Amino acid sequence: MMKMANTEAKKVVILGGGIAGLSAGIYARLAGYEAQIYEKNAIPGGECIGWNRKGYHIDNCIHWLTGTKKGTALYDVWKKVGALSDETEYAKIDAFYTSTYRGESATLWKDLERTKKELIALSPEDEAEICKFIEYVEYSKQCLYPAEKPMEMMGVMDYVKMGAGMKDMPKVMKEFSSVSLEDYGKRFHHPLLQKLMTDYLPKEYTTYSFLVSYATMADDNGNIPMGASLQLSLRMEKKFRELGGKIFYHAPAECIMVEKGVAGKVRLADGREIAADYVIPTVDVSVLFGKLLPAAYMPKELKAAYENPKAYPVTSGFQIAYAVDASFDRGETVFVDVAPVKIGERTFDRIYVKSYGYDPIFVKDGKQVIQTCISQTDEDYEFWKKLSSEEYARVKEELVKAVTERIETAFPELAGKTEFLDAWTPLTYERYEGAYHGGYMSFVTTPGAKQVKLKGQLKGIKNLYLAGQWTNAPGGLPVAVASGKFAIQRMLKKERRSIEI
Repeated sequence: MMKMANTEAKKVVILGGGIAGLSAGIYARLAGYEAQIYEKNAIPGGECIGWNRKGYHIDNCIHWLTGTKKGTALYDVWKKVGALSDETEYAKIDAFYTSTYRGESATLWKDLERTKKELIALSPEDEAEICKFIEYVEYSKQCLYPAEKPMEMMGVMDYVKMGAGMKDMPKVMKEFSSVSLEDYGKRFHHPLLQKLMTDYLPKEYTTYSFLVSYATMADDNGNIPMGASLQLSLRMEKKFRELGGKIFYHAPAECIMVEKGVAGKVRLADGREIAADYVIPTVDVSVLFGKLLPAAYMPKELKAAYENPKAYPVTSGFQIAYAVDASFDRGETVFVDVAPVKIGERTFDRIYVKSYGYDPIFVKDGKQVIQTCISQTDEDYEFWKKLSSEEYARVKEELVKAVTERIETAFPELAGKTEFLDAWTPLTYERYEGAYHGGYMSFVTTPGAKQVKLKGQLKGIKNLYLAGQWTNAPGGLPVAVASGKFAIQRMLKKERRSIEI
């Protein structure tokens, strides 16, 4: 560990107290900088949070946490920032999810051999494609997020090592990087297998993204820490404070002040101006460009993504949480057919129910929390955005009633026993997090579209370093936590100091 900051330490001002901001703050302190985080909300975590309703805890984020496997670079980052430890307990979940259709069900188990055996028994005519699916999921276990250092700092030996560890991934990319999940599902004859392959992620996603997601879970590298998302964020905040960092809540930024090409101050919404040697914005890039900074600073690859939403869609959701009998157990995540539900101009006939009874934090008075989500796109966001406040409340109420009826039809044991807790929409994410179109991740990686990857700095501004999930599509917690580390490493390199932190 490097020496801690002294009275002459350079000051890093971080905008946003989500996972990226907390990571940047922790690594800044480990590198000897003074670090201050300014967060618009009352709690840390950004979208990695939860909240309470009627005494029940609702989780907003972690369905699986990439980087829980000891020995991986990402695990070391999670451990360094205090999110995980060698003693962390994980939920005892043995399946990714289950899909049901016309009275049959199929499950993607952590045990790939079990999955293969059961899927072949379900559809012998799909045996060849099933075997290929399992083979490529096995290959995809090699896809580990490179969290040691930014890509531009890697040397020849770094690439040789990474290539050796991912020797089969080129096969996956060659076969599936240009195939959407919608098209991939059509390779299977059995209609349930078609549903299984397209239920979990938006159909526009590339197939390799799905394979890597399943592989992460199957390799014990995508477990769920006990204690929920907010508690993970609070552990990081505690680590940051213990290292001497300062975090200020209810303190949204108004602009980053650039003078003579240098980011030297931040103006807060209350008018205060905070001097800084370095500024690290970790906010949604739609907030960064046009509000905190002039839109002219926006990188061309980001501008191209905003201008082509069909190639670069954003995913959000209409979500509902309930309290039900704790004995309800159909598997943690189950997709079911339902009578069509219309939201705006789109109709949905598949939803999932996720049970949270695996963790005591979601259980109270003999009941557990369950949640459902109807995936939402840019088009759906526009529908919600056009509603008046009265219409918004009415549509939410009507949809809650419709979805509840469908859940109780799909699961008769819940009939009359679902206690509504809360519902939220893409506008909720926009309101609390400034999320572009309510996206809880970055741009979807679609076939034929170049993955959005932002460099650590902006042309024309010195002493400003980017971090956050929007710096590298499709975003998520791994990108966020690593980007905070990378921002500090880029600062250290500029100062010709060791980047080992």
